[in-house]
Amino acid sequence: METKRVLVTEKAAEIIAQLKDKHGELMFHQSGGCCDGSAPMCFEKGELMLDDNDVCLGSIEGCDFHMSRDQFEYWKHTQLTIDVTPGIGSSFSLEIPMGIRFLIKSRLYSEEEAEHLEPIRIGS
Repeated sequence: METKRVLVTEKAAEIIAQLKDKHGELMFHQSGGCCDGSAPMCFEKGELMLDDNDVCLGSIEGCDFHMSRDQFEYWKHTQLTIDVTPGIGSSFSLEIPMGIRFLIKSRLYSEEEAEHLEPIRIGS
C-alpha cells in the first residue's frame, strides 16, 4: 500500500467541502514564504499557474496539492497534514474570509513508509 504524502484533518475536510460548494473545483499550493510565511494556500482550480518547477504531491478531498520543486527537496522526507486554525492569515487563500487559515503539520516518514511513497507528478 502506498504511503500518502499529504493528509487532511476532519475539520480541514469540512472547510474544503464548504469552499468547494462556493467556488467549485479547488487546488492547493504550499507557499514558500511569500505573504503568509510557509502556509498551504487554497485557490480555485487553475487560478495559480503551475509549471515544471512545481510538483504535485497528491490530492486531499479531490484537490491536487502542489509545491515548488525546491521546497519539495526540504519536505520530501515528511508527511504533511493539512489542518485549520482560527485567525486570519495575510494571504489570498480562499478560507481567509471565514476567519480561519489552513496550516501544515508534518512528521518524518518511518523507514517502511518511505519505501512505499505515493509518486509525485511534475507540473500541473
